[in-house]
Amino acid sequence: MVVTTAQPAGARELLEECASYLPPDRVEAVQKALAFAIQCHEGQDRKSGEPYVTHPIAVARMVADLHMDPPSVIAALLHDTIEDCGITAEDIRRRFGPDAATLVEGATKIDQLPDRPLDVQEQDTETLRKMFLAMAEDVRVVIVKLADRLHNMRTLEHLSPNRQQALARETMDIYAPLASRLGVWQFKWELEDLAFRWLDPEGYRRVANSVTSKRSERERYVAEITTELHDMLSAVGIEAEVTGRVKHLYSIQDKMKRYAALGRSFDQIRDLLAVRVFVNSVGDCYNALGVVHQHWKPIPGTFDDYIANPKESLYQSLHTSVLGPGMRTFEVQIRTKEMHQVAEYGVAAHWQYKEQGSGRDRQYEERMAWLRHLLEWQQEASGTDDFLESIKTDVFRDQVFVHTPKGDVRVLPAGSTPIDFAYRIHTDLGHNCVGAKVNGKLVPLQTHLHNGDVVEIVRSRASRGPSRDWMIPSLGYLGSSHSRQKVRQWFRREHREDNIDRGREMLEREIKRLDIAKIPNDLPKQLGFEGMPDLHAAIGSGDLSLQKLMNRLVELTPQVQPLKPSPSTAAAAEPGSSGIRVLGTSGLHVQMARCCRPLPGDSIVGYVTRSRGVTVHRGDCGNVHWGRDAERVVECDWGPSGDVYTASIEVLAWDRVGLLRDVSTIIADDKVNMVAVRTVEHDDRTTSVHVTLETTGGEQFTRLLSHLDAVRGIISVRRTSQ
Repeated sequence: MVVTTAQPAGARELLEECASYLPPDRVEAVQKALAFAIQCHEGQDRKSGEPYVTHPIAVARMVADLHMDPPSVIAALLHDTIEDCGITAEDIRRRFGPDAATLVEGATKIDQLPDRPLDVQEQDTETLRKMFLAMAEDVRVVIVKLADRLHNMRTLEHLSPNRQQALARETMDIYAPLASRLGVWQFKWELEDLAFRWLDPEGYRRVANSVTSKRSERERYVAEITTELHDMLSAVGIEAEVTGRVKHLYSIQDKMKRYAALGRSFDQIRDLLAVRVFVNSVGDCYNALGVVHQHWKPIPGTFDDYIANPKESLYQSLHTSVLGPGMRTFEVQIRTKEMHQVAEYGVAAHWQYKEQGSGRDRQYEERMAWLRHLLEWQQEASGTDDFLESIKTDVFRDQVFVHTPKGDVRVLPAGSTPIDFAYRIHTDLGHNCVGAKVNGKLVPLQTHLHNGDVVEIVRSRASRGPSRDWMIPSLGYLGSSHSRQKVRQWFRREHREDNIDRGREMLEREIKRLDIAKIPNDLPKQLGFEGMPDLHAAIGSGDLSLQKLMNRLVELTPQVQPLKPSPSTAAAAEPGSSGIRVLGTSGLHVQMARCCRPLPGDSIVGYVTRSRGVTVHRGDCGNVHWGRDAERVVECDWGPSGDVYTASIEVLAWDRVGLLRDVSTIIADDKVNMVAVRTVEHDDRTTSVHVTLETTGGEQFTRLLSHLDAVRGIISVRRTSQ
């Protein structure tokens, strides 16, 4: 191995790491790729001022730290060459082989988004689709992209504040959950902590200070219990390595939020500490568990057996929480050393074994079956919302392991119900589910399933089909996006004519409400539908959000004109509409911007559009082009008006029975009309309730936010743009 002192930072460490697990000829291939990367990126600098090549070297070092195969390390070194250096996939294939070329090409495609502007949700969906399609071809592409994102997050301070926020949010929403799902734990925790640092700097400092303030005392306690546990295991002849650690900052923040909702402080948080025990055999795992429970009192309900029921990410371990010395709670994880390799590296461990010729292909293929299921569900998903929901509920959420009466195991998202279980067995069984027994007892169909439950489905003798009530989130019949898609498909197929009529009525009502004069005939084609009946059917079945459709209508068809206000309305407005005065202009039609939805009391400005008069935005709206089109920005103020305005809010709360009822009651009591509501469940047992309201703004809106904020279990209430 030849390493010169002139090479960029990190080059020596990369080659030394490769030499620690690869044969010399494979290290030489990596060294050639390193030289080629240096040549390709010559003269390019990062925002920090460092040579650009230090970035791909750092990414390759992370991939090598996972002991991935040479094509993966080479792809990490060259992942930006196609996009930034004019290199072709054929150049890479000729120099480094087809594997490396395919991986670089796959990583490049993930970064390419469509030419048309996308909103945040569409960007997330597009990125996820490409990630999962890439995984279907070769999961190594995604491991390279995770390493790429991790290094970018480590150097985020050199980017603009807007870019920092965008990358941190995308990291928290997509990259960290994906690393968790693939079992690459080293990436997962650091991605979460870094995203947390940029998304909530104050919260990050608060948690870091709380952890640091008692670090020395906590380290002494960890040393005490690890030594004690090691001695206990040695006394019964179990050879073990015992380590301890404090949990990562974001996971501590998660616990702090839950405890704060219960009125507890940081000092009252249990199980901030985790102890890991590595033994030589599966038998030793269970024997060690017995020793732990014999010496320290186990906390009821905290035991999980992921050895008997492995996670789909390959993860295997025994988990338990105990009451240790000084009445302090900590978690104990027990696994074999081989299991620990998989626990740390996840699917990356497959290529370690493959490189070593250990032949675990069959087990790997079985464990990656969830990805094949996901791609099947993706084809069934009717749009952006469905696909994003299916990922967040069925893939990124925690899992439960339940059994059929014959003892077969089915893996479901946490929060799943007997109906979800029925759909996972067979679509027809789900459609005709009328009851369920859990552990031999009849239970309501909204019952949440838990690890180890034995579930038996009672089906209808007649083919009756699902109930529409199942589609109402607040009733709690379905916890899986996959099940919801199946129910929607049934209603689309069985009730198409009803859906067309319902959708037509809904669209006509919305057009009238928004004073839109005419919809272009080619609108269905622009939205991906064959014709207007298909568009109506999608609205009627709930596959297409009416609010989203109207926003896209204005975006896609600038020729759409709102109806001019009637003379009486125009006169009352003096001279605009909605009681807004536009200074220095007259005779222009005034409408409210949908992107920021200003309310009385907000600082506002007007923007003179090419076709629709004056659009009124909040003063801080990012869509107002102050620099480029400053001459089109006009001053506005609120005139006297009793008009009603549309506003959107997001309520973040701990998930519980009756939450939606309590939110709805507060809104009704404050005499505010609720136009639409949807809920989004998160992995951390919280729920976001998104509500569209009609309000007079000002005091009424402020009072409502204050009342909602006082409801038990609500973490935050904020105004949103949609």
